[in-house]
Amino acid sequence: MKMQEGKRCKAKLLGTEPELGCLRGGRIMEQLTIGNVTLDNNVILAPMAGVTDLPFRLLCRRQGAGMVCMEMVSAKAIYYNNKNTEELLQVHPEELPASLQLFGSDPQIIADMAKRIEERPFAVIDFNMGCPVPKVVNNGEGSALMKAPKLAEEILTALVRAVSKPVTVKIRKGFDEGSVNAVEIAKIAESCGVAAIAVHGRTREQYYSGRADWEIIRQVKEAVKIPVIGNGDVDSPQAARRLLDETGCDGVMIGRAAQGNPWIFREVARYLEDGTSAAKPDKQEKKRMVLEHAGLQLQYKGEYTAVREMRKHLAWYTAGMPHSARFRQMINSMESMEELTAGIETIFA
Repeated sequence: MKMQEGKRCKAKLLGTEPELGCLRGGRIMEQLTIGNVTLDNNVILAPMAGVTDLPFRLLCRRQGAGMVCMEMVSAKAIYYNNKNTEELLQVHPEELPASLQLFGSDPQIIADMAKRIEERPFAVIDFNMGCPVPKVVNNGEGSALMKAPKLAEEILTALVRAVSKPVTVKIRKGFDEGSVNAVEIAKIAESCGVAAIAVHGRTREQYYSGRADWEIIRQVKEAVKIPVIGNGDVDSPQAARRLLDETGCDGVMIGRAAQGNPWIFREVARYLEDGTSAAKPDKQEKKRMVLEHAGLQLQYKGEYTAVREMRKHLAWYTAGMPHSARFRQMINSMESMEELTAGIETIFA
């Protein structure tokens, strides 16, 4: 029976099996198809600048994320062969399917750069219309495009025409409460040939404060036929289930709740599959994960960068633990991986 189920799953991924999902333990897995890409499940790691680098994506994928999204990449930076951009474009076979997110405001440059990098092994090209950071918004990019539907249409049309891989877009509720237009933008995206749309239920004005508005996600879902992925305040398996039930959306995207907590993907995937709760990681499992994360950072970024980038991750991993405040002060002065490893052994002792 298990062999038959495995074949059925493989056939589904190859597009030769009309099943709704792969059988796991006698149940049907909730899957999500984006263009010609079928995910293992409908739980996705959100793109986060400075967070969803290659090491972190690998951890989240190993914990059960159906797809992982890369840090946003500037189309202009690719155009000008920026030396720091190559690292952002790295993809590991083990993390697939991965979504590469571009941002910019020039339709031709975005389309041309997407075509230039299309042969890289990522599965989906996502376009960013949600970043709230001032230096991005002030340049007419990210969530500033929520105020420019015509330009957004030109960008998405050019992008879809330039590549054969599925194109998705991530948007917000609107730029501010006076210009809530997620439904309008979603309809435009669908008409341009976009394969799926992710909706963060906050305005740019909110950044990440307050509660996410799931009602706008429901409205977008009702307005378009392409898959809709809900984003905002999914911080537990139960919240993921409520989001799917209340909005009818096709998938859930998890961002800040995954920081220091890659286990959330196995917990959510298990709960959505059969309603049961996956075991919470104990202290030893947490320590193993942190050491693995540090090892991956060292492998891909070298000691200098790895130690400094692990500082924020360690603050997230240890939040709420005894002596964590003192530990955070300690790690900010650490300069070597040896010091960092010793500190990890101590805090998890």
